[in-house]
Amino acid sequence: MHQLGAFQYGAFSLAYVTYGFTLNASRGLATEPLMIRISGAPLRKWQRAVAQCTGTSLTLGLGLGTLTLIVAAILRGPTGMAFLALGLTLPGLLLQDSWRYCFFANGRGFQAFLNDTIWLVALVPALFFVRATGHGNVFWYFFAWGAAAGVAAAAGPFQAKVVPRVTHMIMWLHLHRDLGLRYFIEGTSANVSTQLRSYGITALLGLAAVGYLQAAQTLMGPVNILFLGMSLATIPEAARVLRRAPRRLGLFCAAVSGMLCIAAFGWGVLLEILVPHGLGAWLLGRAWAPTYPLLLPTALVVMGYGISAGAFAGLHALGAAQRSLRVAIIGSVTTVVFSLVGAKLWGVTGSIYGMLAPSWLGSMLLWWQFREALREKRIGSTRGLHRVRPKTTSGSRPG
Repeated sequence: MHQLGAFQYGAFSLAYVTYGFTLNASRGLATEPLMIRISGAPLRKWQRAVAQCTGTSLTLGLGLGTLTLIVAAILRGPTGMAFLALGLTLPGLLLQDSWRYCFFANGRGFQAFLNDTIWLVALVPALFFVRATGHGNVFWYFFAWGAAAGVAAAAGPFQAKVVPRVTHMIMWLHLHRDLGLRYFIEGTSANVSTQLRSYGITALLGLAAVGYLQAAQTLMGPVNILFLGMSLATIPEAARVLRRAPRRLGLFCAAVSGMLCIAAFGWGVLLEILVPHGLGAWLLGRAWAPTYPLLLPTALVVMGYGISAGAFAGLHALGAAQRSLRVAIIGSVTTVVFSLVGAKLWGVTGSIYGMLAPSWLGSMLLWWQFREALREKRIGSTRGLHRVRPKTTSGSRPG
């Protein structure tokens, strides 16, 4: 935002929200089933699944990228340029994300870290080049970011020794149709609500307002990165806990939520202190002043998401897609309604405060659904044990 200004950063935000939609579509259809069903699997089984999973993500990237380019041709100005950059780089972005999940599913967190490092190493000189050549607009910054992800995506097959099979997408979707469709709807519903919220706020308050909202989210970036990293590790780990010690799953999920909530609270307090004393001006330029009032409500919203993170991991480990989907739809609808009403009545700050109730109430609903799913799992296990009877020889009675 320091380089682009509020208007161009608002255009970047709209394209980034669209990227989030496509990312969750890919995760729901491709990587979520892999995390749940292939975590800890033997190497050969993992390699077969990874070829199909990454092929699905790449195919989705090609298809959705084409649609994004069509949208870019219709739009004008900075928003159209941002969508053009997104459409060109979307296949690499989705493929790179799928490699990260595939490595974590096999317990190879270092390989995921290495792939992300390749993205960073490619991104830094690209950004410096864009700035040095005077191409510092939203298209070139977004394109540099997405193209660097494509470099990391190209390194994935060499790390995994697996080539994505784009022709196996239908097979993968069919094998995991019971989970994939529900997780697709669950993930994309959150992004649809974010898109509707962003477009609605743009209509009500202007493109700069969306830039300020995205700036507040950017300042919460370290916590958001922590949330992403934890989600990569907690879902396969929760699946392993469920297999090895089912009674400890609830405690594991509670620990995850507690840690993330505390992290969000601590970072929010730190920002409240540091942003007025130079950090805001250094990161955001003159835009830090209108962004500063958004930090407290943004931190409170993120805390609510932190509380729900453990229950989210537990529900996914249990494969209770229908329960998590129900909460996701309720949360998405209420987030759009409350946020736009808040924006209409109280401006940009009101739109953030409008998200507070959905984020915290959604966390409570998610924990309730997790408790019910865990109870059903225990009842099913008990019934399974009761159905097992020791064989007795004729004329004898079971002890």
